[in-house]
Formats: sequence, C-alpha cells, structure tokens
Amino acid sequence: MAVKKSQLYSSLWASCDKLRGGMDASQYKDYILTLLFVKYVSDKYKDDPYGAIAIPEGASFEDLVELKGDKNIGEKIDVLIAKLAEANNLTGIINNAHFNDEAKIGKGDEMVDKLTGLISIFMRPELDFKNNKAEDDDLIGDAYEYLMRNFATASGKSKGQFYTPAEVSRILAKVIDISNCKDKNATIYDPACGSGSLLIRAANEAPFPLAIYGQEKDISTAGLAKMNLVLHNKASGEIHSDNTFSDPWYKEDNDDTKLRKFDYTVANPPFSTKNWMDGLKQFGRFDGYDALPPEKNGDYAWLLHIIKSMKNNTGKAAVILPHGVLFRGNAEESIRKNIIDRHLIKGIIGLPANLFYGTGIPACIIVLDKENTANRSGIFMIDASHGFVKDGDKNRLREQDIYKIVTIFNSMTEVPGFSRFVPFAEIIEKNAYNLNIPRYIDSSEKEDLQSIEAHLYGGIPKDDIDNIPHFWNVFPNLKDEIFGEYSKGFYKLIINKDDVHKTITENSGFLEYNKKVREAFEKWKTFADPILTGLKPTDLNKEIIQKLSKEIITKFAGLELLDKYDVYQVLLAYWNETMNDDILLIIQDESGYDLAKVTDDIKEEPKESKKAKKDPAKEKKKEPKIIGWEGRLIPKQTVLDAFFEAEETEIEKAEEKLSQTESELEEFIEENTEDDELSQEPEILKKLKTYNASIKSQNKNIAALKKQLDENCRKRYGTFTDEEIKDLLINRKWYKNIDDGIQNLYVTVANRLTKRITELYERYENTLPELTEKLAEEEKEVAGHLREMGFEV
Repeated sequence: MAVKKSQLYSSLWASCDKLRGGMDASQYKDYILTLLFVKYVSDKYKDDPYGAIAIPEGASFEDLVELKGDKNIGEKIDVLIAKLAEANNLTGIINNAHFNDEAKIGKGDEMVDKLTGLISIFMRPELDFKNNKAEDDDLIGDAYEYLMRNFATASGKSKGQFYTPAEVSRILAKVIDISNCKDKNATIYDPACGSGSLLIRAANEAPFPLAIYGQEKDISTAGLAKMNLVLHNKASGEIHSDNTFSDPWYKEDNDDTKLRKFDYTVANPPFSTKNWMDGLKQFGRFDGYDALPPEKNGDYAWLLHIIKSMKNNTGKAAVILPHGVLFRGNAEESIRKNIIDRHLIKGIIGLPANLFYGTGIPACIIVLDKENTANRSGIFMIDASHGFVKDGDKNRLREQDIYKIVTIFNSMTEVPGFSRFVPFAEIIEKNAYNLNIPRYIDSSEKEDLQSIEAHLYGGIPKDDIDNIPHFWNVFPNLKDEIFGEYSKGFYKLIINKDDVHKTITENSGFLEYNKKVREAFEKWKTFADPILTGLKPTDLNKEIIQKLSKEIITKFAGLELLDKYDVYQVLLAYWNETMNDDILLIIQDESGYDLAKVTDDIKEEPKESKKAKKDPAKEKKKEPKIIGWEGRLIPKQTVLDAFFEAEETEIEKAEEKLSQTESELEEFIEENTEDDELSQEPEILKKLKTYNASIKSQNKNIAALKKQLDENCRKRYGTFTDEEIKDLLINRKWYKNIDDGIQNLYVTVANRLTKRITELYERYENTLPELTEKLAEEEKEVAGHLREMGFEV
C-alpha cells in the first residue's frame, strides 16, 4: 500500500513520544533513527541476496518484534543491531545508540514497556516499506529529514548543528552547476558533513549518480549521515569520522601528503571554530597565503581547506560562512585579498539572520569556481536577507525565496535592491577588498518622508499618492474616485475613510484586472491538465512539480500587481501540504486514479491498560475505536458539495429550526422565572414539556438525516466514474485550493493600497494649528476643573 507522508511523519513522531522525558532530543534522535534504519533495510533488502545492505539471520526487524515483552529486550536489541552493523562494515556507525542504557531508557519493567511500545509503533501499516517505491521519491529519506529537522529544533542552540535546514541545502545544491555535470566519474565532497543532508541534496541535483564523500568529527553524527545515505538509496557513499584539520581522511592515492581533489564541494561548517588548530596538519592548505587564519576563528581555515580540495581549473564549491568573513580585517583580510585576486569567487548570497540551528547570526553562501577564472571580471552578489517567514523562534526561507535566489543567481540577472554583478575594480579600488554586501546593494526600504507643509496646512502630498507603485497605471480612474484637489501639490479624500477599501474593490479597473488574473490561471490549467489527468506509474513527483511551477511563473510574469514569486509560493505550499501526497499515492498504487473511490475509517487508539503495561504478551489487544471516516484522496466535504446539496440544505434548515425552538424555550423560561424559580403553574409546565419534546424530536431527526447523508455519501464514492474522479480531484480539490490562494493574493492588493491611503490620510488629518487649538481648549477645560476643586491655576 502506498503511504502518505503525513501518516508516516505522524507515526514516527509518535515513536518519539515513547522516549521523550527520559532524555533530550539530541539523545533520543539516535534511537528513533536507528530503528527507522533497521525497519527500512529489513523491508527492502531481507530477501535480496544482492542488496546494498546484507541482513544476516537473526538481525532483521522481524527479529526485533520477537523481543517485545522480553525482560532482556534492551541487551538483545543491542546485540541484534551490532550483528547487522558487523555484516555491513558499519560497526561504530549504526550501533551508537545503546538500547540497554538504564540511565536513558529506564530500568526493569520501564525499559521493557518503553522499548516494546517503540517496536510496536514501527509495526504500523504506514511503516511497511516492502511494496513502497520509496527510493523514487525519497519518501523514507524525507522522513529521516523530517525527524532530524524536528530533533534540531528540539535540541536547542547548542546541539542542533548536525542539521543544515533543507531550504538552505537546496540553494547550495543548485548554484554550483551540478545539474549540468557531464562526467559520470564526478565526485562530490563535504568536509563537515553533519548528518549528510546537504551532501545528499547536492548529489541529487546531478543527472546521474555521483561518488559521494563526507567527513564528520562527531562519530554518532557520522552514523546519522551513513544511515541517511542508505535511506536515500545512496549506500555506496563514503562517510568517515575524524577531525578534518588534524586527520583529513581523503588524500591523493599516490601521495598521502596531498589532499584529494573533488569536482564539487558543499559545506556548512561550524561557525568560528575556536580550536581548529588542535593537532593541525597543513597538507598545503595555506600555501601561497601571507597569513594563517586566526587561531581562535576557523572560518577561513574551512574556506582554504575547501579551495585546496577543489579540482584545479574545474572544481566548484559552495560554503556557508558567517557574514563577518566578507569584511573582517588583519589576517582574514590578507587571505581575502588573495582569493579575490585569483578570481576564485563566482558569487556571494547574503542570507537572513537566524536561519540555522545553533546560531542566530547572519550568514552568507560563498560560491567558488575554478573554471574560467581568467575571464571572470567580477562577483555576482545577492542580498536575500529580507526574504523569509518566521517559524517558531527561527526564520525560514519560503519556496518563493529559494526559487528567486536560485533562478536569479544562475541567470546572473540584476534586480534593483536584490542582485548585482560587481566588477573587481569596484571591489578592489573603491572598497579595498571589502565584500560586505550593503556596500554594493541597497536593499533598505525607502524612507517615508513626512511633509511639514501638510502638517501645517492640511492635505495629502501628491508625491506620496502618485508614487504608490503600479496602482494608478493599472487602475487609471481609481485615483479620481478617491481623491480631489486640496491645494497645489496636495490631495484631499473625497470619500469617507472607511469606504476606501469598498471603493477600490468595486472599481471597474480592479474588477477588470481580476479577469486577467483568472485568465492567467486558466492558461496554466490548460498546461497542467494533460499532466494531472494522465499520471502514470513511471512519473516522478519531482519532475511534475518542476514543470508545473516553471509554467505558473511564466503565466503570471506579466501581471505587475501580483508578484510571480508569491504565486509560485501558493502552488508550492499546497504541493508540499497536500498535492505531493495525492499524486504519490496515484502513481504508486496499482489502482491509480481509482484510489479516489477508497474511504478510510478514522480510528482512535485505545489507552493502554495497567495489565498491558505489566505483561503486554498476555493482554488481549484492544481494537481501535472507529470515530468517523474520510476519503483517501477526495475529502468528504468535496463530495457532499458536489452531489448532496439538497440534503445539506435540508439539514441546515432543520438546524435553523432547532436553533429557533431553543431560543424560544430560553425566552419562555426567562419570562416565567421569578427569583431564580421557574413558575410551577400547570400550563407553563405543560408548555415547557412540549418545548423539550420538540427539541428532542428535532435533534433525533437531524441525527437521522446526518446518518443517512453520511452513509449515502460513503456509498457514492464506490460509484464514481472516471470523469467524476478527475473533476472532483483535479478541479474541485487541487485547482480550487490553488485558485483560492491566488485570489487571496489579489485581495491583498486592495488591502495594501487601502492601508497606505488610510495611513497617509490619518497622518495629515489634523493640522498643527488645529491640534494646538484643541490642546489649548483641553488645557482650559482642565484648569476650570482644577479651580472648581479649590486649586489655583
């Protein structure tokens, strides 16, 4: 059975609840991720003698299940995982989590209960990967990423550095030209690979598999990286655990005094490492530079290691470093001059602050390229520091931010206030090798200057109104509906302030422009229809969304009032939330679109009894309680709206009648109550009884109508025709949700203009003389009150 990502994620996070409390996220992540690894490789490779992972007898997930309730469960799990590790040369990689650790898991029955419950969660149907094409769409890999992201968030500042946010990883992966790689023997390397997420995302951009190499100092984190590679179907990738500065693992085959060189390098090393020189072996990393990186700050040490590890004349790299590397002085300035003079930097991308786990300082991506350095005449810079959304206590790049950065960088397009190609002459001669991005790109908001004249004499400055971007060109008659002449150079509002929004949304130009928005959407639908109505098992979700998103950008590019990147965000947000799952199910399930006929019971898990906790093997398993149902692909409400409008209307009218009867009863009781006592007169009691009987009867009738409608609705799923399925799923679900999002964007156009006009009106609504006069009147009134109270003023 195909698995929805949302179901998979919720089950995995439920497994975390079993361990939460005894340890923090930085510790329990190792246990959860290890069990996910064992479950996945068992399902995928147990009966495959040629599989990438060998599953020895007694070391599969099925053998773990046999340990449920065993009094020595922790010890036996450790033995089992050690056996799996030994069979695959993964000792010290996948067996770092000790399941027999009483200090973390608990003692005696507590350990038995906790580990038994944990194994039970991994037995759920949504965690059965035997018949799942997970490798095609990285379902398991994405689940692993999901867990690591959540673990990084929960681990806090000091322990979340093992994970590079996926949004940032995607940028690095797309700006070093891996997608155009022609060499099938090409290599990719990360010298500070953490859990491997960045390395994997970069490798995924290649048109064919690359040889993958990573080094990570922390042994347990290196284990996460190796498991991550396996779960992303990249088991041949190499991960070595050691210190990159004192013991770099990857050296030339014929000369172990020289670092190995790679085609592509990506890295998000720990910022400003203070002890990077401990045990340092140079390996020529600092040859040709006038100074060593500062002893207490390893940022440039990482940068020079990466440069040395890049292949001569062709190597490409992208590295995340603190913003300070762009402008700090002394030894770092000397090194920076050398790198700039050699034309090694292709581009710099300034990122928003507070993106990374473990630090809140702003960072940048430095893109290095040893190809065509002689012809390079400058550095392409992007200031992307303002494009993000708040996500808890961190900032997060949106889909539109990623797309904008990547497309503008790769096309080297100059956008005022966002991107610019800066010649070396300007960097060297005018700015003395300082690469601080604000020196070259002014991304600050234009200052909102106030008019002294308007404050003195009233009116709204014409410049403030005329310079509101785009609106008056698109809606040529709108300004005259809102403003009149106040004096030379100043407008006045000719409508009530509260009517501004209504005037905008009812303006003929505004309504006409919305037709263009809908036309653009209809043209995109024409493009999308054959893709979405013709899904095949061989299709890949990644390719589908690439086509759909590229086309929606094209179709909305000409609408100046709607930012095409905002429209892109609407599509990608809905894709990530719902549509990706839906399409994956259709592609993977043998029934295809007919999966839309399937409905699923919504079940509530029973609470575990005390008896079950003590002896789970003897306790009879309670079945989950069914509390409702829902369509697997098509929501129940969509079907109700399409086929049962009359029945819904009947229920709505019945509920309105019931509400009216209940109101009458409340009013009747209030009229016949005195001193909190209801009158006991027979006629009143008789009428009260009649009301209660009527309400009971109406409730019963409504319940019967709802039950019948619910049953009829569920039966209707089984009779869907092919045309009905595609109408319900594609038009009424997918397209409707995307269209609603785009229409909301257009509504914000009116809201934005309303806000600015109201702001300007209120700013100059009362002139200084009027305010002065009002103040004098109020002071006079206060003085009068004080005299009445006997005070001399």
